[in-house]
Amino acid sequence: MTRNLIALACIATLALAACSREPAGPSTDTAANETRAEATQSAAVDVIPTGEGPASTIDQREFAGSFTGTLPCADCPGMDVTLVLEPDGTYRTTHVYQERPDGSWSIDGHWSVESNDSVIRLDPNSKTEEDQLYGIESRERIVMLDADGKKPDSGLDYGLTRQGAQ
Repeated sequence: MTRNLIALACIATLALAACSREPAGPSTDTAANETRAEATQSAAVDVIPTGEGPASTIDQREFAGSFTGTLPCADCPGMDVTLVLEPDGTYRTTHVYQERPDGSWSIDGHWSVESNDSVIRLDPNSKTEEDQLYGIESRERIVMLDADGKKPDSGLDYGLTRQGAQ
């Protein structure tokens, strides 16, 4: 009797699994395929970096380099930032508040490329520091993102530009 119940349960499971599958063959519904392609292209626009074009599979060793820029500051003229991405996956950022004698500090850690090659994540060695995200606009320019991976709404320039020949 137990064998019959087990066999019946297996058959029922297989029958249900077979009913929920989509056909494996190619779809002949052209309108549905075009709609899916348009939706995919529309969604891709949100993740493709702007600038010189979309970044393809990024090799960290080749993308490594030094990026600099002056970021907005609430209570000073600006903050000069230098970000050095090393080919071995380590990084170092140096922040200098303009017009402040003791307003500089550095952070080091490891960096990686995420989100379909559109985001750089800086993971600091000091766990008292938060991870930092930069959007890849092009090989020559990256932009600081908020914790949710979005550009700040302020309209101010949070970009860093590659320095030197690579």
